Amino acid sequence: MREIMRVNMSDLSITMEPLPEKWARYGGRALTSAIVFTEVPAGADPLGPENKLVFAPGLLGGTTAPNGGRLSVGAKSPLTGGIKEANSGGQAAHALGKMGLAAVIVEGTPADPSAAYMLVIEPDKSAKLQRVDAWKGMGNYEVADAIKTTRPAGDKFATITNGPAGEMGLKASGIAISDTKGYPNRFAGRGGLGAVMGTKGLKAIVVSDTGLKNLEHADKEAFQAAVKTFSHALTSHPVSGEGLPTYGTNVLANIINEAGGYPTRNFSNGRFEGVEGISGETQREITLARGGNVKHGCHTGCVIQCSRYYVHEDGSYWTKGPEYETAWALGADCGISSMDDVAELDRTCGDLGLDTIEMGAALGVYMDSGALAFGDAEGALAALKETVSGSELGRTLGDGAEATGVKFGVAHIPVVKHQALPAYDPRPIQGIGVTYATTTMGADHTAGYAITANVLGVGGTVDPLKPEGQAELSKNLQIATGMLDAMGLCIFVAFPVLDIPEAFTAIVDMVSAHTGETWSVDDVLAVGKETLTYERLFNAHAGFTAADDRLPEFFTTVPLAPHDTVFTVTDAELDAVFDFVEETAAGLGIS
Repeated sequence: MREIMRVNMSDLSITMEPLPEKWARYGGRALTSAIVFTEVPAGADPLGPENKLVFAPGLLGGTTAPNGGRLSVGAKSPLTGGIKEANSGGQAAHALGKMGLAAVIVEGTPADPSAAYMLVIEPDKSAKLQRVDAWKGMGNYEVADAIKTTRPAGDKFATITNGPAGEMGLKASGIAISDTKGYPNRFAGRGGLGAVMGTKGLKAIVVSDTGLKNLEHADKEAFQAAVKTFSHALTSHPVSGEGLPTYGTNVLANIINEAGGYPTRNFSNGRFEGVEGISGETQREITLARGGNVKHGCHTGCVIQCSRYYVHEDGSYWTKGPEYETAWALGADCGISSMDDVAELDRTCGDLGLDTIEMGAALGVYMDSGALAFGDAEGALAALKETVSGSELGRTLGDGAEATGVKFGVAHIPVVKHQALPAYDPRPIQGIGVTYATTTMGADHTAGYAITANVLGVGGTVDPLKPEGQAELSKNLQIATGMLDAMGLCIFVAFPVLDIPEAFTAIVDMVSAHTGETWSVDDVLAVGKETLTYERLFNAHAGFTAADDRLPEFFTTVPLAPHDTVFTVTDAELDAVFDFVEETAAGLGIS
């Protein structure tokens, strides 16, 4: 039986309870959003005691399902003011899944606001809170090293840590999760959830799965057969089997730049003349020349293996990736064209606990104000470090792109629901614009990755420059993504799933064989619809309206070179994306 661990920071109690039967088919994002909808008042202060921080592995977490080890972290967002699920790789999801924990809910706030705690969860699900006041202010890498000294020799464990940005309540702060080698370089980055963790007085979580085996299945043979089919689809597809393993996620830099949708210098152009210096191809060349790692999974069981380690000239570890969005945010959006500069900025964000997308956008806006020159990598690094100094400037930058733009009077602030847009301009790639505008999460590419059909020709083709078909594309992708996040599957499995029918069938077969229940395609997609329904209703209760499902005006009025296009999907089409919510809510008995 899957269970919930409830950690009350107000009285420091830890209790266990069975997962409610009504949520038996939920994992990951479906579960975090259902819990937040049910237990967190929509009007709650995100940094107050009523908010709750939920960690949940997917329904397939703790199994050998390929790429099934993603972790969902949920709460009310300090950045957006709405519901938030931030998704991360790393080892924590599998560790929690193996011990049968469907979720860890952290609630309340410490009686002693100066206290810092570490939650330690052992393989038998026993848990305790330890005071770690001496760790306050430490960066994520230093905390990871400190945790190692507390564990017995040979222990196998994952960490979830909070950097100084989260401790300070900065709205651009995220939560770090350790990878397969223990580096705290995987991130539940978006929405300011590090600030929520900070208000809970929680500096770190340690999850030990020493001696634990992968979960058993109701039908082992059927599960293994489905795994084989799914794994073959992932490794045979040209994107997930060739492009991503070879060049990492940053394989997209040259592709999106050529498409004219690579936001440059605060979304003022669709192409960056310095793209080659921060491309996946250049990143691979540098990494190979220095003896770095160019292919591994961000968690056990990954067969795509798009992660890599970027290293110093002497071959020593520097930082992850950097990933495509990070290389863009800290590169092109700031006019910076050196991969080493991007790596240093990425390492700094990771150590401080800052979302690279939000901070890259904030720096781009800051540069657009004239306060710092585009291309000034040294100035950008100093600005990042300023975020945790306690200064007014640091606080402004650390609260993200919108706070920075308002403070410095910038006309073009690229945010939706107060969250910065990622690495695709919605004017020449209009499907992703629909996702940015309508997703419950604030601007988020992963919520409905329309780059598939708009640019890559995966799952069909929809002309990226025209509005026709974009709303339907985004809607279907958002439903599918809600399902994948609930299962704990990596978003990149969508490439083969959209092109290879057997891949989608394999997901249904894995879930059926694992749970012992008969699932259909409609059943798994229903989980996606239900996830989005909880989220839409929460946001409505928090005061969100159709006016919040819009892009900033400049995207609809200011043409973007080189295509000289604007975003033209109509408001009526945007408003129809979630036309299934009312019926789904009635079926769930919620409103």
